[in-house]
Amino acid sequence: MQPERPPTIDPIAAARWHAAAPAASPWLHEEVARRMEGRLQWIREAPSAWCHWDAVRGGLQAHALVRQRYPQAQCFVAETAPSRQPQAAKALAAPWWSAARWKDGATRFELPPEGGVQMLWANMALHMAPDPQALMAQWHRALAVNGYLMFSCLGPDTVRELHAMYAQLGWPVPGHAFTDMHDWGDMLVQAGFAEPVMDMERITLTFASAPRLLEELRGLGANLHPQRFGGLRGRDWHARLQQELAQHLADPRQDGQLALTFEIVYGHAFKPARRVPVNPHTAVSLQDMRAMLRGAGQK
Repeated sequence: MQPERPPTIDPIAAARWHAAAPAASPWLHEEVARRMEGRLQWIREAPSAWCHWDAVRGGLQAHALVRQRYPQAQCFVAETAPSRQPQAAKALAAPWWSAARWKDGATRFELPPEGGVQMLWANMALHMAPDPQALMAQWHRALAVNGYLMFSCLGPDTVRELHAMYAQLGWPVPGHAFTDMHDWGDMLVQAGFAEPVMDMERITLTFASAPRLLEELRGLGANLHPQRFGGLRGRDWHARLQQELAQHLADPRQDGQLALTFEIVYGHAFKPARRVPVNPHTAVSLQDMRAMLRGAGQK
């Protein structure tokens, strides 16, 4: 049996971060979402309905790009953190006087019904989930048969410079382990998806100073490792942290700026028709029967 991944997430800390994360889309999230949106050009059939999972953190600017690509599609915004639901509605709802508010493609701020969307868009969320298999199962239920999942997340080489620095100084790890793209592919298959396509790229971000670097990291996430530093550290430690960052992360290839690597994993997979076991007596739901009949008619 495959062990749960990632194994180094503190679920209580993960839930706390999910509830209290800033109601803003970090620059890196927007950039990754913009690159992921460009991949939609290879999708031949436009969805009639799609779901943006945790849009506030995932990328509000990128949301507009996807809406522009599929202007007639019904859109569900599934903001799973109650604290960010008002921000999602404020940013993405059409004005009350706009005709777009009442058209078929109007945005709905709720979880989609089971099998209710042909595309589920989840940008930079999976690596912070304490139970990624359960999250994938939610996405699978929301998708219609032959619908597809588009997602991105951080990979294991992310902030490798920071991990090396902490190890050299003998400090606890600065973050939990991120899952490899091949393991994500295996989990997609176990969740019922088919034909997973995984790839990755590395993005190097540079910062003029240690305070600016720390500010960016605070916006991107939190240390969810169970063996992270216990309790709060004082001003002296914080001052030393900034000194060590300036010393260890300065990159002469980047004019001495502080450089951090981010590995970005992209995933794409379809929800296939359910395979019904052949038994003397087999019960098939009406939804599965309709899906099988539609699939047979397309052959």
